[in-house]
Formats: sequence, structure tokens, C-alpha cells
Amino acid sequence: MGNGALSGAVIAVAGAGGPAGRATLLRLAEAGATVIGSDNDPERLAEAVDAASYAHGGATVTGDTVDLLDLKAAHEWATRVEKDFGRVDGLVHLVGGWRGSETFTRTSLDDWDFLEMLLVRTVQHTSLAFHEGLQRSDRGRYVLISAEGASRPTAGNAAYAAAKAAAEAWTLAMADYFRKAGGAGGPTSAAAILVVKALVHEAMRAERPNAKFAGFTDVKDLAEAIVGVWEKPAAEVNGKRLWLTEKP
Repeated sequence: MGNGALSGAVIAVAGAGGPAGRATLLRLAEAGATVIGSDNDPERLAEAVDAASYAHGGATVTGDTVDLLDLKAAHEWATRVEKDFGRVDGLVHLVGGWRGSETFTRTSLDDWDFLEMLLVRTVQHTSLAFHEGLQRSDRGRYVLISAEGASRPTAGNAAYAAAKAAAEAWTLAMADYFRKAGGAGGPTSAAAILVVKALVHEAMRAERPNAKFAGFTDVKDLAEAIVGVWEKPAAEVNGKRLWLTEKP
């Protein structure tokens, strides 16, 4: 494990308990990183951490139940990670959720309230909590997973697309912080956005064996792309939307 591409890196993963989180914990551990996952579901988080730890016995993979809707809790998590492991080199934001409607006129603003908290507020809290630690790193990365819908919203996805677009804008503002902090030499840390149409995993394929899932990104491919953000210089990925599906 010590010879992996991310050997020595300390990376936090928000929303680690879902299928994408599981794949990401596994891939980061395989690459040699120390990984700290968080989720609001302690049982689901423990299962994801155990799976990654079992698959990669030489890796350090831990879990921390954190309410990312609480800014203080997010700051305490960031402080704890850096204190316990001496540094923090990444925050991968995988907190997700979806609500939609049949038509634009049937859009419920309750959906917006739900998605704004889940998709925007958690980005705000994690970025504000981790940005200083990431800037102190020589390879700090903030990685947001976004959706094609943010660039091409549809009538029934107004709330979801607007929330994703807001999360992207916030992340790009963080990228500008890293750019300015780097000065004439360029950024040493980066905030990047990985854009997918939607995600697919083995359980979804098992449930719908005849579905093609055209344009979807497998969670294992997403995890590979996440590791790839560290394999490029900060200046190449900072403030960039990196498309994993066809660009509109």
C-alpha cells in the first residue's frame, strides 16, 4: 500500500456510505491513501469502511459520523482529521440526492428546500471547513461530483438542476481562492468538478438487467476519475469541469 499513487495522502470522503462512496473508499485505499469517510448513517458508513479495510488490509480506512448540515460539526471534523493524521490532502464530496416532478408547473418548492440543504449546504460547510487545510497541503484537492443537469436543466428537474448549479458555482469560487493563494507560481491546491449524467452500480444492473443506462457512469469509473484528479497538476484541474459523460 505504501507504493500507491496516493501514498501518504490523507483524504476525507463526505457521503461515504452510498454505492459511490464505497467504490471511492476502495479505490483511494488501493491507491495508498489514508481515508476518512463520513456519513449521517453510522451503520451504512461502518459497512463501507469495513469493506474497504477488508479489501485493502494494509490501508488505514476509518469512519466518522458527521452531520454536515451543522457548520460547527463540519469544522470539528476537519480539525480532527488534520490533528489525528497530521495533514489533509483532499475532500471528496459525494453527498447526493434527487427529487423531481412531472412538469415544471408541478415543481414543489419543498423539493428545493430539501435539495438545497443536501446538495448546496453540505458543499458550503465542507469547503469552508477544509479549505485552509487543503491549501496547506502540497497536493490538496476538493472534488465535487455534479450532474449534467446543472448545465442543461429540464422542466421536471428545476430544483435539482438549480441546486447542482449552485454547488458548482460555490466550488468554482473556492477554486478562485486556490488560484489567488498560489500567486504567480500558480495554485498548489485545486477545487475540481466531475460531471456525470447519472451513476450506476452493480445492484442497479441486477435489478434492471435489460436496461442500457446509456451515458451513465459506473461508480467504479467515478472512483478511478477521482483518483485521477490527484494525478494531474493543480493548475490543470483547478476550477475545471471534468466531464465523464458527453458534454452538451
